Amino acid sequence: MKLILKFGGTSLASPKDINNVAKTVASFSKDNEIVVVCSAVDGVTDDLLLISKMIEQRKKDDVTKALNKIIKKHRNLADQTIKNSAIKKQLIEKLDADISELHELIRGLTLLKEVSARSLDYLISFGERLSDDLVSYTLQDLKKKSTALNGQEVGIVTDSNFGESRPLMDTTRIRISKTLGSLLSEKTIPVVGGFAGADQHGNITTFGRGGSDYTATIIASCINADEVWLMSDVDGLMTADPKLVKEAKLLKEVSYAEAIEMAQFGAKQIHPKTFEPLLLKKIPMRIRSTFDVKNTGTLVTSSTSAETKKTVKCVSALRKIGLMDLSGGILFAAPGSAAKIFTILAEKNINVLMVSSNPSEASISIIVKKPDLARAVNILEMNLLGKMVKKIEATPDTSIIAVIGSGMKGTVGVAAKVFSAAQKRNVNVMMIAQGSSELNLAFVVKDSDCKSVIQSLHEEFQLDKIN
Repeated sequence: MKLILKFGGTSLASPKDINNVAKTVASFSKDNEIVVVCSAVDGVTDDLLLISKMIEQRKKDDVTKALNKIIKKHRNLADQTIKNSAIKKQLIEKLDADISELHELIRGLTLLKEVSARSLDYLISFGERLSDDLVSYTLQDLKKKSTALNGQEVGIVTDSNFGESRPLMDTTRIRISKTLGSLLSEKTIPVVGGFAGADQHGNITTFGRGGSDYTATIIASCINADEVWLMSDVDGLMTADPKLVKEAKLLKEVSYAEAIEMAQFGAKQIHPKTFEPLLLKKIPMRIRSTFDVKNTGTLVTSSTSAETKKTVKCVSALRKIGLMDLSGGILFAAPGSAAKIFTILAEKNINVLMVSSNPSEASISIIVKKPDLARAVNILEMNLLGKMVKKIEATPDTSIIAVIGSGMKGTVGVAAKVFSAAQKRNVNVMMIAQGSSELNLAFVVKDSDCKSVIQSLHEEFQLDKIN
């Protein structure tokens, strides 16, 4: 089989973890062609983002301390992970070259006292550049042929939308298939730094958070991989958050559509855009644990087997959100009124998570991230209050609860069971929304009621017995 194995930052947190990753890859490489994709070492991307803020705040000494922390972490990992002295020397020389480049970049940004979107992408891409070296040389220490490549070197070409770039798939496919095809034919294990590529001008770009998963699926599509494995510190997708429901079960199989809905509504294991390169070629994905490889995790496919098509598979929650209720006698009587609201919010980079309006069109409820709530209310009051909007009420500390499952489509009585479960816990439902796909039913409650409702729904649909 041709496999893409992507390892998250928590899988690379210590020398022991990195050795475990290398041993896992080496084991599976005996019978398979393997391409490895790595996230940055745990916490490093956050440290690099912090450095960017320190530069803008002109905290030069703090920048130096934060950079030294990153350097020390990677040198310690190199020293404690590699046993062969010659390989260790090569690794340290490679790390030093990358660190020198990083140091020069930070020096330049510090002098400028600002970090542009393009510079930020270049800065935070170093996390993955450093981690792919660590994994590749550790594989060499295990007597496996391996080479480290960043996103640009492997052939990922993107647009110039820094921070949220998209791959130019036709060009990327040609370049990746040539680069990796040659390495795989030589029995070499490529270790690719995830998260980043480069635009057509050679500028480093990033895919945003969850971008290393995206790198893995881009590569999978380009080389027609048999499966993609997303390896992290979780066993797979669950029927609910185990922190909220002790009886939560591992889902053995879900469809792409179900997994995308789970990702949209709080399943942190995967970003929705990760699926895009897989859909056309219907490449299966597994979400599984780095630390328990005997557990095959959750299989994500284009269509699930008949025995796994349950009415409801998952109860998910998106927390730390804010609710706005806008009312006006004829709020949407004039064409374009709703568009005006969303345009105002978009201009301030405020993302709308969910919308619901009543049949009379006299009010609309809008969900945004909690940190955006005050800004959203302020900007709407300044532009619309006393005009098309008579009143704006804001409710912080709310949660979206989503009931997800492909078997919901066309099934009578699902909504009744959902709201009965909420009623059993004396919880008031503040807002309701259902997509046209009928794969999910989402509603909003106070955050203090979230755990109770999740538990009740898990019991109502008997998700502890799903497998």
